[in-house]
Amino acid sequence: MTTIRQVQVTFDCADPRALSLFWNEVLGYELPPPPPGFESWDAFAATLPEHLRNSASASQDPDGAGPRLFFQRVPEGKVVKNRVHLDVRAAPGLQGEERMVALEAECERLVALGATRVARHEPAPPMGAGHIVMQDPEGNEFCLD
Repeated sequence: MTTIRQVQVTFDCADPRALSLFWNEVLGYELPPPPPGFESWDAFAATLPEHLRNSASASQDPDGAGPRLFFQRVPEGKVVKNRVHLDVRAAPGLQGEERMVALEAECERLVALGATRVARHEPAPPMGAGHIVMQDPEGNEFCLD
């Protein structure tokens, strides 16, 4: 019998704190608590050497059900399409025009938070229910599905 493993999704990025806060808003996630002895992440960061500040951040499901997201600063920028992306389930159980209206509303909310709309794909039964391709503030592609 295979052991089931939990997954952490890691993002290479330029601004870990900002990107983790963006994804918190997208998914309803939150920052994990700061290390023991610190009242906030800012208080903890103030104890680090300058080059380590904002070098990493994380987001977690407050209910513990979803995967943890980890954001790590890397020196290089994103230059090509990511090979793995997240599908954000923004219209579960909806179909047709009702589904696309819900996806459009979520798209508008995320654009206001810094996301970029890339393309809308209309429903194409039986294989496609319709989705919207987006990019996060650092250009990582994801879909509203």
